Amino acid sequence: MPRIAGVNIPENKKIIISLSYIYGLGQGEAKKIIASLKIDPLKKASDLSAEELNRLKDYVEKQYKIEGELKRVIQSNIKRLKEIGAYRGYRHSRGLPVRGQRTKTNSRTRRGNVRKTVGSGRKKSAEKT
Repeated sequence: MPRIAGVNIPENKKIIISLSYIYGLGQGEAKKIIASLKIDPLKKASDLSAEELNRLKDYVEKQYKIEGELKRVIQSNIKRLKEIGAYRGYRHSRGLPVRGQRTKTNSRTRRGNVRKTVGSGRKKSAEKT
């Protein structure tokens, strides 16, 4: 398995799809990377030569913030928002939707399966008799 930026990328998939397994790179960025390095986009990750793989590793690690570095940057941005008392920081600290979504309904992803009324909780599966 080729290893880029500490991530084992799948070798049985096209290189564009394989690069999207790295946190911080999507398929659009992967296409740009492949085009700039002049690598055939239809090649699978296992078909890359050692020289192409080394060029790819160097380019990705130098040009992009990925994996742990990107996660640290995101966490520091959230921490900064909380410290300055911004509305978005307040929403992050409370575990509520940050980008203006409604919360009367449809916020199960951020809040978990929290049901406030008596009859609307998740039903238990029927017990066997």
